[in-house]
Amino acid sequence: MKKLLIMLTPAAILFSAAPFATAQESQTSPSPTVDMAKGLSEWDKIYAVFSHPRCADCHVADDRPRWSGAHYGATSVHAFNVQRGTDGSGFGNPGLRCTTCHFSSNSNALHGPPGAEGWHLAPAEMAWFGKSSAEICAQIKDPARNGDRKLTDVALHVRDDKLVAWGWAPGSDREPAPGSAEATYQAIENWMAAGSPCPMP
Repeated sequence: MKKLLIMLTPAAILFSAAPFATAQESQTSPSPTVDMAKGLSEWDKIYAVFSHPRCADCHVADDRPRWSGAHYGATSVHAFNVQRGTDGSGFGNPGLRCTTCHFSSNSNALHGPPGAEGWHLAPAEMAWFGKSSAEICAQIKDPARNGDRKLTDVALHVRDDKLVAWGWAPGSDREPAPGSAEATYQAIENWMAAGSPCPMP
């Protein structure tokens, strides 16, 4: 019996020490690194695009797209009582869909309507017109307010969506969004790699 106890004692010590060792490992394992300086520098590039009129004018909370930017002068609500649509689709109300005037490409007529494939307002939960950098940053990271997307999906949406791409080729004398779709995609990737920090509110 004494021999059995002697044999079991080291095993008991080993098993009782295992949870302690695991707890120590979990406490000392490094957390993901956040490079604030690098991340915020990349976020500034992203914010410059997201807050630009070519992007923000259709990310509105009140269902009414805006006309703004140097081409338009002062900011105003879209004429003709254009609205998101009673069905919430973003394509407008029956009888006055966005695609009534906005075709798949920019109009060649003087002051003609701009166009891109699938012209419509952004979903209501993605409204950020007039919001601060910190507010938009927090929103982009929240799936409930970014179209149920992971940040990798946001990056691909910016790079590949044809309506988003219009922001860099708006036609006429409209000021394009800064940079390019590819550059903004890369900025989002770099921002994520730096830990996706947001500026202070």
